[in-house]
Amino acid sequence: MAAVYFDNNATTPLDSKVFAAMEPYLRECWGNPASPHQYGQRARQAVEEARGQVAALLDCPAQRLVFTSGGSEGNNTAILSAVLADPARKRVVTSAVEHHCVLRRLEHLREHGGVEVVIVPVDGQGRLDLDALARAVTPDTALVSLMAANNETGVLWPLGEIAALVKSKGALWHCDAVQMVGKEPLSLRDVPADYLTVSAHKLHGPKGVGALYVGRGAPFTPLIFGGGQESGRRAGTHNVAGIVGFGQAAALAQAFLSVDGHNRLRELRDHLEDGILAVVADAIVHGGQTRRLANTVSLGIAGAPQEVLLAELDDRDFAVSTTSACQSGSAAPSHVLAAMGVPDRYLRSTLRLSLSRMNTLEEIEAFLAVIADVAARARCLGGTVAP
Repeated sequence: MAAVYFDNNATTPLDSKVFAAMEPYLRECWGNPASPHQYGQRARQAVEEARGQVAALLDCPAQRLVFTSGGSEGNNTAILSAVLADPARKRVVTSAVEHHCVLRRLEHLREHGGVEVVIVPVDGQGRLDLDALARAVTPDTALVSLMAANNETGVLWPLGEIAALVKSKGALWHCDAVQMVGKEPLSLRDVPADYLTVSAHKLHGPKGVGALYVGRGAPFTPLIFGGGQESGRRAGTHNVAGIVGFGQAAALAQAFLSVDGHNRLRELRDHLEDGILAVVADAIVHGGQTRRLANTVSLGIAGAPQEVLLAELDDRDFAVSTTSACQSGSAAPSHVLAAMGVPDRYLRSTLRLSLSRMNTLEEIEAFLAVIADVAARARCLGGTVAP
């Protein structure tokens, strides 16, 4: 069997249909969409068709989407747009388990922009404290920035309840939906966010392209100034091939969800999860008692150092991770697991297994055939006697 990839929350393999859609815009249709001649207009038409495909996946008007370089740019743009909109509102509310592109942007604004940042806690399952959220949102709140699904644990939050609460308080709401879109159904008609971010490479599209949804009436300030691209909202020559690939990836994801593909994905995940817990003693699933993404398992194996687990699995041709890819070089424990109060024996002994629609039952069975030995070796090498 070829090497098995279980790190789809970091990035997903490019779908062959996406590559086929992109290729003409790298070879023949290479015009600049801002140019008035036929080369430019063909590129322009492709960009707008892709915008419509992404809008269909999100169930929103196409003109509300701004193409970006990905989730980090979209999150930064949304946060700055809201904070700059009203000088009288200097409070931003977020959670302890957000992606670092949100937390570090807010940290910078607190240190250099006089913004008050209020962190809402989560419980031991990664569920947001909605009562604390309600108390945190005050009349001087510019923005509430909360993710849809956690990138490490896969824990899903009640977006409808969050939207209703934030709107009742008169604040703007930004939703980082990068890990959710394409894996679970989402309609912006049902979840009225002011801003919502999505990234192509999380749903079998290319890297370096994403979109920011900007709701009607939501204030907006460009992060990148220059030309008039994206109706003046995001300067820079369009990444036409990337945008076309994003559109195709969105269309494929919509088809996958329309045939209830996420239920099949959940069945694979549950089979993987149950199989691991049956053969590895003193193992837990972080967030396992609440709603999660259909593809994600955050697995704690007590006494097994995660760096040893990763190396042992890599030697057996299984690609997994521990935390988010952007934090993989850090020696610090996961801020998500720490915020959940995960016990020390699991805090640095956790794997993140994230599947995609391309994974198979055969791959799951192959993993289950080795995980008990891998855990035992990791515990031995880590100096811990197996329970």
